[in-house]
Amino acid sequence: MNTSTPRRGPLSRFRVIDLTRVRSGPTCVRQLADWGADVIKIETPPGLNMSDGWGGNRLGADFQNLHRNKRGFTLNLKEADGLKIFKQLVERSDVVAENYRPDVKFRLGIDYESLKKINKRIILASISGFGQTGPYAKRPGFDQVTQGMGGLMAITGQPGQGPMRAGCAVSDSAAGLYCALGVMTALLEREQSGEGQWVEVSLLNAMIALLDFQAARWTIDREVPQQAGNDHPTSIPTGVFQTADGYMNIAAAGDDMYARVCKALELEHLINVPEYKTGKARSNNRVTLNRLLQEAMIKQPSAYWTKRFEELGVAGGPIYKMNEVFTDPQVQYNAMSAPVKHPKLGDIGLINQPVRLSRTPNEMRSITPDCGEHTDEILRELGYRDGDIADLKKRFVV
Repeated sequence: MNTSTPRRGPLSRFRVIDLTRVRSGPTCVRQLADWGADVIKIETPPGLNMSDGWGGNRLGADFQNLHRNKRGFTLNLKEADGLKIFKQLVERSDVVAENYRPDVKFRLGIDYESLKKINKRIILASISGFGQTGPYAKRPGFDQVTQGMGGLMAITGQPGQGPMRAGCAVSDSAAGLYCALGVMTALLEREQSGEGQWVEVSLLNAMIALLDFQAARWTIDREVPQQAGNDHPTSIPTGVFQTADGYMNIAAAGDDMYARVCKALELEHLINVPEYKTGKARSNNRVTLNRLLQEAMIKQPSAYWTKRFEELGVAGGPIYKMNEVFTDPQVQYNAMSAPVKHPKLGDIGLINQPVRLSRTPNEMRSITPDCGEHTDEILRELGYRDGDIADLKKRFVV
């Protein structure tokens, strides 16, 4: 990767002021940065010894993966001159992204109504734990808390073993992705109206939305989904089966796929057994059916079953550890690990965008910037001279 590659891509005409921290906000902004937006990442000037609440090690994998393709800028928003510079940036920008507690932006004077007076085209993207208003608005938001309150933990894990969190930050990541989608929708709408708007997402709402059919089972049918372990809650047989040397998933939704599974495992006699002939019957008799499939699966290694399933069109695949994920031929072909060269870390891989555009691809344009790496550059773009910049630094405004 050439870290001096000029900015281009479908979003290169947009500028984003990034006030986000931790995960949900940076996830949103990363979507814009990877597609070419000029993202200015604002941090507190180092001399103030104040935490930005990002957490973790700046050279750590998480931080490097979240904050690539941005320009680093330091700014003290609690100083009058710092707020003045921020407003100058707002005049020249398209999006401001933040995931402060809902009241913070009002205290700083950077709420949507205030920003709109500076630039009527500005879009404010706000992520919170539970909503900008409402009975829980002041509660601190945390991924695991909203996994629980959003319903995910109650349907995850083995039946009867209590709630289980998912193995990644589901509500954080979902909120960031939904927010990015909201921002791009607002940018499209602005082409007609000429005005920006306030885009709001909460971790709680994103978590509920991501549950999709599981949530709709309650809102439509008044059915409370239960924990099903590795079994699919409604489509059987779909679950985890042990092979001679590991574990595999089988996903057999529908009668046709079930028949293919039986043929692949040389269990054709099970296709027309009344207890397993229909989806409802298979669901009611999942324990005995899974046991019969397991007895066949254990006889051969995963590679054998993978090849067999592919030949017969069965939906299934091995269960990988993370090191195995990135040695899989399809994952390598899909280039999901994007190589970059870091001056301190050397050759590393960042997680690539899963979306592909044929004419305007995303780019790993630059590594995560050092704190304030581009402060002078950006101030000069705003018209500040070297003497002005030196004075601002001396006073810890930047």
